[in-house]
Amino acid sequence: MNKLVLIFFLIGITLPSMAQVKKQKRTSRLSKELGLTQITDSVGKSGKKLAKIEDYIIISHTNDTTYVDTTLSIQKEYKFNYLRKDNFGLMPFSNLGQTYNSLTYNFQNTSLMPSFGARAKHFNYMEIEDINYYRVPTPLTELFFKTAFEQGQLADSFFTVNTSPQFNFSLAYKGLRSLGKYQHILTSTGNFRFTTNYQTKNKRYNARAHIVMQDLMNQENGGLQDDNVQYFETGEEEFLDRSILEVNFQNAESMLRGKRFHLDHNYKIIKKKDSLSKNKLSVGHIISFEDKYYQYDQSNAQTNSFGTAFKSSKLQERVTLENFYNQINLNYSNNIVGDLQFNVSANNYNYGYNKLVGLNGNVITNRLKGSIYSAGGKYHKQYKSFDLQGEVGMNVSGDFDGNFLKADATFKLNKDITAIASVNHSSKAPNYNFLLYQSNYINYNWQTNFNNTETEQIAFQLKSNKIANISVDYTTINDYTYFKKDEATSLVKPFQNSGTINYLRVKLEKEIKVGKFALNNTVLYQNVKDADSTLNVPEITTRNTLYFASHLFKKAMYLQTGVTLNYFTKYNMNAYDPVLAEFYVQTEKEFGDFPRLDFFINAKIRQTRIFFKAEHFNSALTGYNYYSAPNNPYRDFTIRFGIVWNFFL
Repeated sequence: MNKLVLIFFLIGITLPSMAQVKKQKRTSRLSKELGLTQITDSVGKSGKKLAKIEDYIIISHTNDTTYVDTTLSIQKEYKFNYLRKDNFGLMPFSNLGQTYNSLTYNFQNTSLMPSFGARAKHFNYMEIEDINYYRVPTPLTELFFKTAFEQGQLADSFFTVNTSPQFNFSLAYKGLRSLGKYQHILTSTGNFRFTTNYQTKNKRYNARAHIVMQDLMNQENGGLQDDNVQYFETGEEEFLDRSILEVNFQNAESMLRGKRFHLDHNYKIIKKKDSLSKNKLSVGHIISFEDKYYQYDQSNAQTNSFGTAFKSSKLQERVTLENFYNQINLNYSNNIVGDLQFNVSANNYNYGYNKLVGLNGNVITNRLKGSIYSAGGKYHKQYKSFDLQGEVGMNVSGDFDGNFLKADATFKLNKDITAIASVNHSSKAPNYNFLLYQSNYINYNWQTNFNNTETEQIAFQLKSNKIANISVDYTTINDYTYFKKDEATSLVKPFQNSGTINYLRVKLEKEIKVGKFALNNTVLYQNVKDADSTLNVPEITTRNTLYFASHLFKKAMYLQTGVTLNYFTKYNMNAYDPVLAEFYVQTEKEFGDFPRLDFFINAKIRQTRIFFKAEHFNSALTGYNYYSAPNNPYRDFTIRFGIVWNFFL
């Protein structure tokens, strides 16, 4: 992994140098074809025909576009982490690359198929919607680096180039290795991405494709032993060396590995020639193949933690999923009617194990295998300040029933205020590991026949720079599936809540600026009505950042420094099960009600952003009662730094 990280760093540095000879000719040609003019900006020097920063385009999987952003803002501070996105509502574990405990949930869903299990390992698993495509007038490189915990580092290297205005490709690799402060929690992860997009000169045919290969490895220790929790909480000096605290075991390892090949292409049968044209017609095809597995290895059975096992040593279990997806869609656009799509799709799935299990006279099958055929459609219409979008889907054949309906209406009241209302209905089978699971541990073997989980959500958003960003959503959930310890065996099993859960969320985001000082606030209120206490979240979650930002040294550097407070109220926090790589419900003890204070100093010099942070600097002052999950403490005070560096050729 470290070699691959080094290779990509070298690519980012050497490719621009190798291309320097052809720079002037290529830039001139691309500038002419892209319609660029003489400018002066952060990308180049005055007096030359250069690309603007807005011409370095990022394209999402839904074909939304934005451009490369080299600015330094408070949002960049929030995204400078392992996931490289704002992790508000997630509680990290002590080591980088471990899982996150969820402090909030969004049940909006447009999936018709069960998801693969081991959800606790999927926070850094890049799905189709996480992959972007690019169109750049000159080669672009981005290097990301951040220190880890004890003998490790996090690096993400990215390079993209347009070989012509029609063809682009990108290469990227994110690698992590971190030993951690506690015993046996080493993490080693890698995410390789290759993307390409192409369009013909007449723009009738467009294609986007990606290849993603990922491996996420974690050593598992089961958390602190119960009798060692008190040593952590006392804060005595001898126990501040966390490596001497006893954990439940030191002989287990989990791995999530997957590869995906994805192609989305379309052909315009009737092309819109100018602004007066009324009709467009195109046909599209999406094909995607994903092969992934989750594996849990343990050298000796831990019967105290997971119950009796079929064998006492060399425990190894692997569950695989092969999913082959095909969709054909027909798209029609009209100036009056709007944009319409009709699609049909086929999902061929193969989930399971390579053995049968006999238990208590019953045989647990080894495979869930078959094909699902679906139909659906999309609609979009924009008229003046009003924007309407809708999407619907239904399984029409196969072993899994499923359907969804999603509709959004957006209205721009004025230049500052935008209102968005949405509804979402979903009926989907529980994840595969609720339906079928096999393990060397006898308790972790089941084959169930759970009902579909039904969700109904209504949501409203108000976006305003002057007032605030306010979002409210209300969800009803029926037949919710969850993991919990069985009262008879005290071991984790899957369950289904036959009642109705009512879930309300209200979120407010507002930044207040006074001169060069600012106070950025994000506050989330949650209320759950659940008779069985199966969906547990804190009532209040908040993040508040007080910071100073200003240009220095004749605007040669932009400085940003301040303090961030993270806090959530006490609640029955979910516990973590390493065999399943899932969180399970516990109602024995509440966790939370501890502040986390981070001090940061960030700076921007040209296209380079430098980040320095003293994380959780109040840990010794406010008490050692901070946990990411029961028996899994959060991080102590530590100092970390990193850099994001963009190169434009």
